[in-house]
Amino acid sequence: MSLLESITGPRDLRGLDEEQLATLATEVRDLLVQSCSRVGGHLGPNLGVVELTMAIHRVFDSPTDRVVFDTGHQAYVHKMLTGRAAEFGGLRTEGGLSGYPSQAESPHDIVENSHASTSLSYADGLAKAYRIRGEDRHVVAVIGDGALTGGMAWEALNNIAVAHDSRLVIVVNDNGRSYTPTVGGLTTALTALRTNPRYEQVLDLVKKRLTSVKGVGPAAYDALHAMKKGLKDALAPQGLFEDLGLKYVGPVDGHDLAAMEQALAQAKRFGGPVIVHAITRKGFGYDAAERHVQDQFHQIGPFDVESGESVPKGGIWTDFFTDEIVTLGAERPDIVAVTAAMLHPVGLGKFQAHYPDRTFDVGIAEQHAATSAAGLAMGGLHPVVAIYATFLNRAFDQVLMDVALHRCGVTFVIDRAGVTGDDGASHNGMWDMSILQVVPGLRLAAPRDGARVRELLREAVTVDDAPTVLRLPKGAPPDDIPAIGKAGGADVLVRNGAFDVLVVGVGSMAAVAVDVAARLVDQGIGVTVVDPRWVMPVDAAIVELARQHSLVVSIEDNGRVGGCGATLLQTLNDAGVTTPFRLHGIPQQFLSHAKRDTILERIGLTPQALARGIVEDVTALADGGVLVDRVDAP
Repeated sequence: MSLLESITGPRDLRGLDEEQLATLATEVRDLLVQSCSRVGGHLGPNLGVVELTMAIHRVFDSPTDRVVFDTGHQAYVHKMLTGRAAEFGGLRTEGGLSGYPSQAESPHDIVENSHASTSLSYADGLAKAYRIRGEDRHVVAVIGDGALTGGMAWEALNNIAVAHDSRLVIVVNDNGRSYTPTVGGLTTALTALRTNPRYEQVLDLVKKRLTSVKGVGPAAYDALHAMKKGLKDALAPQGLFEDLGLKYVGPVDGHDLAAMEQALAQAKRFGGPVIVHAITRKGFGYDAAERHVQDQFHQIGPFDVESGESVPKGGIWTDFFTDEIVTLGAERPDIVAVTAAMLHPVGLGKFQAHYPDRTFDVGIAEQHAATSAAGLAMGGLHPVVAIYATFLNRAFDQVLMDVALHRCGVTFVIDRAGVTGDDGASHNGMWDMSILQVVPGLRLAAPRDGARVRELLREAVTVDDAPTVLRLPKGAPPDDIPAIGKAGGADVLVRNGAFDVLVVGVGSMAAVAVDVAARLVDQGIGVTVVDPRWVMPVDAAIVELARQHSLVVSIEDNGRVGGCGATLLQTLNDAGVTTPFRLHGIPQQFLSHAKRDTILERIGLTPQALARGIVEDVTALADGGVLVDRVDAP
């Protein structure tokens, strides 16, 4: 049995000697690499927090003491050390471990936190609650990996700083993305002094003694305090934190287990909010990750362990955007690109290489990205903001009040829209087409294939008096689906037989709609399939087509509530169209992690399930009946 296999919980770590701890760290890294090589995942961040996580669980008593990770993708090691190592082979697979903390998996997980910059707010609330309830518990917030670039983290720090009796330890995992490391022999001594509970008592005593000396006392104290402050600021990047009123420990080598334990123990003894600054290296311990210049295997798909080479995969929706935005950049010098710490995943790497002065990475700050883009538009440019669909949720107010209200020509390219699968509930981009429906003047395009990505992006950037949105799913697009005709601005993809069923296929669901149509035709049912292309606003031609058919069916990979289908139904009602309507989309629930195709099958968004339901509806209507309530998903 390996040492890791014997770890059933954090308390098992405390009886290990130095040699055993080193062995355990090696076994943890080996399991990380082996597991992620098969299923992919956030390998780099977790390789960098092995010793840091071990130290936390040796100093604090989870789950009595609560550990909150920001972002949750740094929690793989935490999962192993809390008794889940044996299950790690099923990471991010259906029925297996989540890629983020999960309350359903373990009492050691409290926050299923997979969006960045939120841990400090959770931790602030938890620590205050335990103080009010009189509970003897500490809260540890692990933040870093870029999360301190998010404004919400600084809002939390502003409040934590005045909670002087809050038993909260903030571990800043600095892997080169937030602060410049500062080291020195005097730093260790000053750290021990600053975090000693008697430090404030002694300082207060010195102040009283010196200020009591007439004439020179107050001046001597002020000089002593200024000299101490200046020396500390010269030695460590702590000035900002201490100006806020927060105690600071560090910098500490995050891969030195003994040093991390000592720093955490000092922070724990202090009794108030303390920041422990740990310097780590992303991908530490695995050469292929450390050598990877782009992101040290921040998130990677399956790969070969020996070489570190990724398993080859085909083109994805994002690739078509990547190429077209570079072409547009050459044609239009007013086009600029904005991203929120996702330059390569959202496809802006090539644009940045060609036009570095026209590319702005604002860090994990989606709200700032949107409003800054509004400013760029006001200044005469056309910004293209590329962002994950699930992260656009965070910038809704800015899209509404800062971009749309001011009629700014900003194009948002939202990637990983619809069902994304492996990363679980927080990363499915299933909310965007619902929340964006309420934004006046906004225009939203959902391409059905790669050719339409290029086509619709070109149309979007011509709009300079309103926000536009281009929605890209995860994975590979289907082969291009040619239109056989037009209906207003919409493309007609199928027109066969009588005007029985109008199928409106939104974005990636257009290919599904074409497959559904073939099955309906085989059943002798006449069908028309349209791809709206621009789903906001609703095209008047689709309203007229709906009036001509006996049944309207909408299909989208967005939440059913308030999405494209719901808006189309409302538009038909306003126009007096009484054609029976069936809406298909994602049930309004948090979906557990699984492959995209598996989830689509589970929720009934497959050609077979959809066609079967439509046949039943057509039959019922032909018999003089009405549509009955039916839930898409079992």
